Amino acid sequence: MRVGCPKEIKNHEYRVGLTPESARELVAQGNEVWIETRAGAGIDATDDQYVEAGAKIVDTPDEIFAECEMIVKVKEPQAIERAKLREDQILYTYLHLAPDPEQTVDLMNSGVTAIAYETVTGPRGQLPLLKPMSQVAGRMSVQAGASALEKAHGGRGVLLGGVPGVMPGKVAVIGGGVVGFNAAQMAVGLGADVTILDRDPEVLEKVGTFFEARASTRFSNRANLYDAVTQADLVIGAVLIPGAAAPKLVTREMLGDMQNGAVLVDVAIDQGGCFETSKPTTHAEPTYVIDDIVHYCVANMPGAVARTSTYALNNVTLPHALRIARMGWKEALRADEHLAAGLNVHKGKVTYKAVADELGYEYRSLEDVLG
Repeated sequence: MRVGCPKEIKNHEYRVGLTPESARELVAQGNEVWIETRAGAGIDATDDQYVEAGAKIVDTPDEIFAECEMIVKVKEPQAIERAKLREDQILYTYLHLAPDPEQTVDLMNSGVTAIAYETVTGPRGQLPLLKPMSQVAGRMSVQAGASALEKAHGGRGVLLGGVPGVMPGKVAVIGGGVVGFNAAQMAVGLGADVTILDRDPEVLEKVGTFFEARASTRFSNRANLYDAVTQADLVIGAVLIPGAAAPKLVTREMLGDMQNGAVLVDVAIDQGGCFETSKPTTHAEPTYVIDDIVHYCVANMPGAVARTSTYALNNVTLPHALRIARMGWKEALRADEHLAAGLNVHKGKVTYKAVADELGYEYRSLEDVLG
């Protein structure tokens, strides 16, 4: 198969879909790999390194979209990229379609077969292609929130760890999954006063056992959520419903009862955000203020630590890419029900139920697609 990797064009996105090492593995299995020139610059991977791995360097993304059978990316294709997609082509990348009706329409109109990293499952129902980026984003959320809390950045002027004689900052983490767990680890490590909220008793037991007295756990009902959010200096939204839009848990009304200069970091922004006042921001302009509350809603947080993120991502995406290239997408999906869960769009139809339900499309089942 001819596999293409264009340079990412989303604002301040420095990751790349294939590392030179991944390109080498694909080539070793008899595939052609085309890389857009300087696609790996954000991770310090040179064109020469890709050539040494057996890849071909091309000057423009147009060549890749026109000639390659599978496109491997990191972020969802931007409008200019979506216009280049075509029928019988495979797109393998993060999509996050539920809060993005325009992208969904464009992918349907293109006829492309779109496999989304974020809905590929694992043997125990986990999301292994989303997990490493959730780990990165969870850890970065505290780093970003701590910076936004500085007075010069619009925050309350609170040091999360405090100092002797001064109380530490209060951090509320909404969601105890991969993002929330990693956020709590970082916040606890800084010495903050951390509360983790979740609705799953097993999750609360797991994080409670891990953190012991270093963090508090609370069941996430309306009263507890309001109490934790309004007392916090930093609130981290770490809620995920696979493939679907995130629920709006923190309302505009709650902002009025929060402390002036408190910070909201919405890690769920890729899925529409879990704060009512969230809107996507970029690394160029990461924050905005509503009702004296600082909002950090960067939709590609891991892109800021591109080298770490790219290698962590390739570790989990490459095995499936190799399988698709070797077997073709249909046989690869037939052979692996977990990869099959990643199929979101095929020949103008939505093939992931949560996306179809969210956006009002007819759902086409995998059984129908795969025959």
